[in-house]
Amino acid sequence: MKIKLLVVGKTQSRELAGLIDNYSKRINRYLPFGIEVIADLKKGKNLPENTLKQKEGQQILDRLRASDTVFLLDEKGRQFDSVEFSNFLQEQMNRGGKQLVFIVGGAYGFDMAVHQRAQGKISLSKMTFSHQMVRLFFVEQLYRGFSILRNEPYHHQ
Repeated sequence: MKIKLLVVGKTQSRELAGLIDNYSKRINRYLPFGIEVIADLKKGKNLPENTLKQKEGQQILDRLRASDTVFLLDEKGRQFDSVEFSNFLQEQMNRGGKQLVFIVGGAYGFDMAVHQRAQGKISLSKMTFSHQMVRLFFVEQLYRGFSILRNEPYHHQ
């Protein structure tokens, strides 16, 4: 199985990008992992919120395959602790799909068509984080989840 993180907009901070890259390399020790960035829409700030979400949504859907298992990172999603998340990852791998895709949407969230395509939603916290920080938090938790599954000492209980 492969895992992909699909994100709308590039990471602006070099420091955050470096940390994200560090965890991405660690995840790749367990299985193929990549981050695909969907460029911000030109003049997107001038568009009404619904139009922006629809256009971003179409770009997201264009990058998904029919065989992908898709989860949205959404504040209204299911919350896990780290061990529960590692068990969730194991369940997804046991299902035998080709690719597991996690998506970070734009500033206004996801278009309804993207919600309908997804198998579920995951929340990292009840708190609101910038889209830049969510990427770092998610890749760290992804790495932590795999280290838990391998009984490695990264996670302490």
